[in-house]
Amino acid sequence: MDFKNYKKNLINLFIISVPIFLLDRLSKLYVIYLNNKFEKSEIFFSKFINISLIWNEGIAFGIFAFTNNVYYHSLTGIIAIIIIFVFNFAIKSHGIERYSFMMILGGSLGNIFDRLYYFAVPDFIDIHFNNFHWFTFNVADIFITVGVIILICNEIFKKNEA
Repeated sequence: MDFKNYKKNLINLFIISVPIFLLDRLSKLYVIYLNNKFEKSEIFFSKFINISLIWNEGIAFGIFAFTNNVYYHSLTGIIAIIIIFVFNFAIKSHGIERYSFMMILGGSLGNIFDRLYYFAVPDFIDIHFNNFHWFTFNVADIFITVGVIILICNEIFKKNEA
């Protein structure tokens, strides 16, 4: 890849990833602000969605939550390395794959920022039906999940075309 294409791909990457990162940061800051203002973790509720702040020290769905700092920082380092690979995939891919990796990158940057700044990721979207509650998540998780789903669907449909 020549420098001109690399520069163009990098600019496109930031046009998608940075707004996702900023949307995630603003939503988390607002929920943290409301939590501090009203001094309770459950800020808003409806029939199917609660806005309930929790601090996730693990990865997806709270798994691998360690109390030992060495494990926590090691896991954060592994996540940072994965983000570098996602960045590389986003630069080198094309079409829908590129946009999927850009969504994953934007969300991942939001969550790694929180891991480094707060030593935990603020999750606050709690979807529920009656007594069933899905795992609490945040805006970054939405973009990561949608990006991964698009990549999986793209692979499935590419295989079926061949």
